[in-house]
Amino acid sequence: MIKGEKVYQAGIVGKPNVGKSTFFAAATLVDVKIAPYPFTTIDANRGIGYVRIKCVCKELGVKDNPRNSICIDGYRFIPIELIDVAGLVPDAWKGRGLGNQFLDELRRADVLIHVIDASGSTDSEGKIVKPGSHNPIQDVKFLEREIDMWMFNIIKRNWRFIYRTTSTDIVSVFTEKLSGLGIKASHVEKAIKESDLEGKKLSQWTDDDIFTFTRYLRKFSKPMIIAANKADIPIAEDFIKEMKRELKNYIIIPTSAEAELALRKAAKAGLIKYLPGDNDFEIINDKKLSPKQLKALDYIKENVLKKWGSTGVQEVINKAFLDLLGMIVVFPVEDENKLTDHKGNVLPDALLVPGDTKPRDLAYMIHTELGEKFIGALDVKTKRRLPNDKPLKHRAIIKIYTRR
Repeated sequence: MIKGEKVYQAGIVGKPNVGKSTFFAAATLVDVKIAPYPFTTIDANRGIGYVRIKCVCKELGVKDNPRNSICIDGYRFIPIELIDVAGLVPDAWKGRGLGNQFLDELRRADVLIHVIDASGSTDSEGKIVKPGSHNPIQDVKFLEREIDMWMFNIIKRNWRFIYRTTSTDIVSVFTEKLSGLGIKASHVEKAIKESDLEGKKLSQWTDDDIFTFTRYLRKFSKPMIIAANKADIPIAEDFIKEMKRELKNYIIIPTSAEAELALRKAAKAGLIKYLPGDNDFEIINDKKLSPKQLKALDYIKENVLKKWGSTGVQEVINKAFLDLLGMIVVFPVEDENKLTDHKGNVLPDALLVPGDTKPRDLAYMIHTELGEKFIGALDVKTKRRLPNDKPLKHRAIIKIYTRR
């Protein structure tokens, strides 16, 4: 792994008993406690999931040997960290349930994956009810408010220190005080602008101003994607259509975490050929499968893969990072002709980086010294020197030039 390489984090959030831990287990193949009652997850589970992209190896006709990622059948899987935390119940921000512990686990998350029960078979507390008796749209609004109130209270606790500052740079003041929440200057700038608070002195901000600012700050610093789980249950289809109509600001992905977990376990056992994110699977030897297993696989094929195009788990992770956060993947190399590093590894690293990353930024990400000696960069595919002031492109292969 490249020195200083950042592993980005996604927090898996939601009320109890909606399939969060199943989603986590399916994405990471980490054994976690999964049971139909609240607070099964008491301590945060952490594991490695992956962003899946098409690798550049096949189009270039080379056999790669990755160091920081995995390449399978021409697909590169770049690691990210997934955090599965305790289920959130109403008024968690006041400390109800495991609220404070839950929310504190989200401090450094770059993006949130909100797993909801799209079949409406769990109530607001996470208790089992008849499918269709609870509208999952309520869960989206409830979670927004819980995180808003949590962040609002953190800001209010620090408000005396924030507004008494002698600095005229409000953005820097907020960024410094809220850095523990993973908040960047760009988040603060956008939140102030959207709240119509530009030019207004901090001493004049009302509680309503602070709350409006907080809501936008949450939106920009903790963007959220919705995994509409249990999508194989028939009534879920109507709820998913309603969510897509009513929640136009969200990316909503029909998901079956149970199906993904079953497929990944079957693939790991050598019973089927399946890659996370595939729209189908291949049975390797049906004689090794019991009638019950064959029936389960047939159910997944008909009610999940054919209906929705995938189990949704990999799609949620991909869209969280590549679409919602707008990130890209680049392949740095030292030898532009052999596509290798100094040890001869072909296409050794696939780096997940912000979409506005420029050549010099990439050099610093690889190594501080490389950034300090940076003089330019080459797009290896086109053999053209890259402008230093323009962002890199997704799936670009980059050679960094330095002064000696």
